[in-house]
Amino acid sequence: MVARAISEKVLQLATKFPVISLTGPRQSGKTTLVRQLFPDHTYVTLENPDFRTAAKLSPKSFLKQRKEKGIIIDEAQYVPEIFSYVQLEADENNKSGEFVLCGSQHFLMMEKITQSLAGRVGIFNLLPFSMNELEDTEYRFEEYADYIFKGFFPRVYDKDIAPPDYYPNYIQTYVERDARQIINISDLGVFQNFIRLCAGRTGQLFNQSEIGGLAGVDQKTARRWLSILETGFQVFTLPPYFRNFNKRIIKTPKLYFWDTGLACSLLGIQSADELLHHFARGALFENFVIVETIKHFYNKGIRPNIYFWRDHVGHEIDLLVDIGGKMYPIEIKSGQNLQASFFKGLQYFNKLSGNDPANGYIVYGGEQHLEGEHGNVRGWREMVGF
Repeated sequence: MVARAISEKVLQLATKFPVISLTGPRQSGKTTLVRQLFPDHTYVTLENPDFRTAAKLSPKSFLKQRKEKGIIIDEAQYVPEIFSYVQLEADENNKSGEFVLCGSQHFLMMEKITQSLAGRVGIFNLLPFSMNELEDTEYRFEEYADYIFKGFFPRVYDKDIAPPDYYPNYIQTYVERDARQIINISDLGVFQNFIRLCAGRTGQLFNQSEIGGLAGVDQKTARRWLSILETGFQVFTLPPYFRNFNKRIIKTPKLYFWDTGLACSLLGIQSADELLHHFARGALFENFVIVETIKHFYNKGIRPNIYFWRDHVGHEIDLLVDIGGKMYPIEIKSGQNLQASFFKGLQYFNKLSGNDPANGYIVYGGEQHLEGEHGNVRGWREMVGF
């Protein structure tokens, strides 16, 4: 079993808060992790119709069934009223780590947590495996294309499922089980086409008018469907950095997928070798680096302040990480040979913003590790450690 890097922080906060919340994509390993970390807790899933009915009819009695150590409630968002009862029980018992709530619908979970459990809950996001978690296992790859194509969902590795077999079934299940429960989608085929169109715009500015037109829906529907994909941890948007180094900057977010294997599948990529010659190679490599950076923070229980920056004439920084007010600009290049042109974006940004070049990085498809006058170089396997 692959050890999850987030475990230490979850156990630490379980000694501080009465409630632990763990959200993330379906099949990212949430259930496996919490059952491993809290083996003496009662486990129930509200996807089970019997448990869901019992929880709705009598939430208080439902919670009383827990063992002395506590209870794990999986897919807790299916019974929203249970959060208020968890609050009452947590306040009455004042027992650390008693309740563990899991869910694959992030916004629905967070809405209820904000309403009922503020100040009582340690909040975590569990994404699929990180590259670092696989580093010392049998699943380690030598080429970045293998990671991007295969993705990081645990079942792909645990059961040795070929990505072309896994991801089409994953997206079909997501659409029919999760998306339909949030909103009434009359034509699932149109929605699936919308998801494929999103994959084709990985790493690009999200233009809801354009993508809605191509999908055959209006702007409002395109915006709502994007929100559904965000709620279910399928995609996320990276916001632009708004500080006015000059006044004419791009203010539209960029679109990425939480898992590159899913994006590859939606793009029809059938192998890692095909990926290396695909038009989306650079965008998928960028997606890969950004998500691995986010995992680094999430696994420490930190919600990072991350952005991109672009001005109206095309000067751009792929990723800006703000740590305590200090900016770390990162340029991401899929090429395997280091080139002087890789530094142009960093040089322009540092001159414009006054940023210290020592805080800037190039992450590229090669392996060199360098400290340079205009910024630092990190190979794809090493990336940037904060």
